[in-house]
Amino acid sequence: MLEVMRKEIEFYYNHLFSIKLFSNFINYINNMESEILFPQIELREKGFLQVSNLHKIYWERSGNPEGIKILVVHGGPGGGSQPKYRRYFDPVIFDIIQFDQRGCGYSEPFSELKENTTLDLVRDIEKLRETFKIEKWHLFGGSWGSTLSLVYAINYPSRVLSLTLRGIFLCRSFELSWFYQHGASEIFPDEFDRYISVIPLNERDDLISSFYKYLTGSDNNLRKKAANAWTAWELATSHLITRNINLEKIQSNSFADAFARIECHYFINKIFLEEDYILRNIRIIESIPTKIIQGRYDVVCPVRSAWDLSKKLKNSELFIINDAGHSVSEKGIAKKLVEVVKTLYDKEES
Repeated sequence: MLEVMRKEIEFYYNHLFSIKLFSNFINYINNMESEILFPQIELREKGFLQVSNLHKIYWERSGNPEGIKILVVHGGPGGGSQPKYRRYFDPVIFDIIQFDQRGCGYSEPFSELKENTTLDLVRDIEKLRETFKIEKWHLFGGSWGSTLSLVYAINYPSRVLSLTLRGIFLCRSFELSWFYQHGASEIFPDEFDRYISVIPLNERDDLISSFYKYLTGSDNNLRKKAANAWTAWELATSHLITRNINLEKIQSNSFADAFARIECHYFINKIFLEEDYILRNIRIIESIPTKIIQGRYDVVCPVRSAWDLSKKLKNSELFIINDAGHSVSEKGIAKKLVEVVKTLYDKEES
């Protein structure tokens, strides 16, 4: 699901927040970053990898080329990777690899749904590994990034050294229903009303299907409204302390288009996998060291999924952050992620 990072901050500034609220938000993020995260670093290299006749994915690397290999798997699907993700790793120690999944970020074609499934993304990750001639690597993913990391590990367990996961999303039917139909609606009724306002009353029994109809339809105006409403719903519910979002002020935004369309495309198709795929196949990865960081008050991906995963995954450790929601920018979550990542280095040293 959504990672509220730099691209989204620009989105907020232009369309959602007053100047004062935006300034307060930036100050909070900057203070948190300076206290917890590593300093900003520049890219070492970047490029594109052709993964099909239609798709090519954008990738970038930073940090130490001889360092510990770690792949950052972004959320959404459709969220795109962010420069800030590099700051969770010591650049002297890690070779940090990032990429934009099909159809989002800098990958091309933008907002494309064809040839865009979970197993397509899994194969893309493996092609990246082969291209970079990496024998094994660590995976770091949050929200949908946790889902994709787990599915990749199930398909290529011998290539995964460890999993560092946040905001667990197992993509089970009840999880989708909780957030997009009924559940989170009871905690954020105000934001939920804004979310469903773009859908006619007689089409609200299955909101994912109704949104998909407009997100993939030929009416560009309805597509923009649906994309902005879908995206704003997730932005509004991602933090422990809510952000004021005025749906009426949201304008056309390319990030929202790809994010909403790709997410809805995956969710209407149950992520193109059998129900409960991850837990049904958990024995394949039960020996992989796994750290799970979960916000206690995560409304987007409730703690139930992290709990279920930790109970099934024998070689895992669950950290519940009591003062956090869903976002990776929550201070308690960011701090624990940095601590956990450091243990990867400590273990290799020992």
